[in-house]
Amino acid sequence: MAVSGIDPVGGNELVFEPKQSDVLLYTHKTGIVATWEGDGWYDECRSWFETSYIHAGISGFQLTITGPEAQKMLSDISINNVYKWPIGKCKHLVQLDNEGLITNHALFMRDADDVFRTTAGIPNQIIGCLESGAYDAKYAIDFVYIFQFSGPKSLTILEKLCECDLHDVGFLDTRKLVIPSLGIETELCRIGMSGTLAYELRGPKDDGPAVYAAALEAGKEYGIKRLGWRSYPVNHSFGGFPQQTCSFETAMFKDPVFREASLAPFSPKGSIDPADERSRYRSLSEVNWLWMAKFDHDFIGRAAVEAEAANPTRGIVTLIWNPEDIVDIYKSLWEEGEPYKFMEFPSGEQQPAGGHQDYVTDASGNVVGWASSPIYSSWYHKTISPCAIDLAYAEPGTELTLKWGDYGKRIKDVRVTVAKYPYIDADDNRDYDMSTVERGNK
Repeated sequence: MAVSGIDPVGGNELVFEPKQSDVLLYTHKTGIVATWEGDGWYDECRSWFETSYIHAGISGFQLTITGPEAQKMLSDISINNVYKWPIGKCKHLVQLDNEGLITNHALFMRDADDVFRTTAGIPNQIIGCLESGAYDAKYAIDFVYIFQFSGPKSLTILEKLCECDLHDVGFLDTRKLVIPSLGIETELCRIGMSGTLAYELRGPKDDGPAVYAAALEAGKEYGIKRLGWRSYPVNHSFGGFPQQTCSFETAMFKDPVFREASLAPFSPKGSIDPADERSRYRSLSEVNWLWMAKFDHDFIGRAAVEAEAANPTRGIVTLIWNPEDIVDIYKSLWEEGEPYKFMEFPSGEQQPAGGHQDYVTDASGNVVGWASSPIYSSWYHKTISPCAIDLAYAEPGTELTLKWGDYGKRIKDVRVTVAKYPYIDADDNRDYDMSTVERGNK
């Protein structure tokens, strides 16, 4: 996203990871060149169950906020309580507009009483607050590599890379490390989007290619896979981590200035009328984040959240697609007339796909939900869509119809069945049994 003071890094050059001749490169719509498909999407999408992946695609800007009122500013715009936050821990902060719609969410790190960092999300709202002069705080921007690892071998690979024991790193903890073979310092964080054991390495962008190459080498004997942007939304969708730009759009798009400046344009697709912008945004209940809201402080959108918490009408579920109807979609390519909208793999709408939303209806044709882009898993051999749904239809086993296609074009009625959200059944990162993880610093 375009932000005052932030320019895309890299242009047409690969700056965060080394260039490799056997990788298909894709220029993501943030202007950063990163891997699109590394080791084949089918195998990549099995990696966080079997081995581990390495993903470099969210590398980019790092925003550091400092000053006596840095914490107050974050409190005023975030639904979270940011005062119960130990130094050295990460926290998922969520920001809203006055209607209670999500404008930004990202992982933030607390380095000191008055120092906070984030390496993801859409920082326009934060930067606007700091540039307004209303707070005794300031920000700085630099560029960092962020390499994500996830799967049962992720920790083993990182211990081999760093030649030390990391089994005691707790969920959401950060730790400074040195990679002995490179003499380079890096930051480790136990966090990930797959729903199972996962970590990140972070550091200055100029160190990125060397660190990536060393990590890839360390992981070879364990079957590490290079995860690209093509496969990245699979772990979010099956792991239960709704993501702006992937499964819904930021409500910042309601601002015409932001919409004009954004590097990832607002692109309403799917069977829902493009004029219906609301279906492409999400409230807290529609992503199961109401529990994060703490009403012990004022924040932007609090009144709307309190009203929603008192009487929630929607939640989020997994919709499992009927495979016979998926076959019909492809079969239409060999029939006369207009075919159904083509479904890409593993994400039915190539990412970023937050603007793609499809109608979900009951047996009488009443609209009861908004479904995000379908996602296929080569582990579960199923296609699913995360869906913001009326609570009356959220019971697992409920049968509904999803309208697949683009508005005004041929629409396929797809039979879908409501299932739990998240769908993943792997051991969770928060309470992963570390005694089962092979040590890499042997």
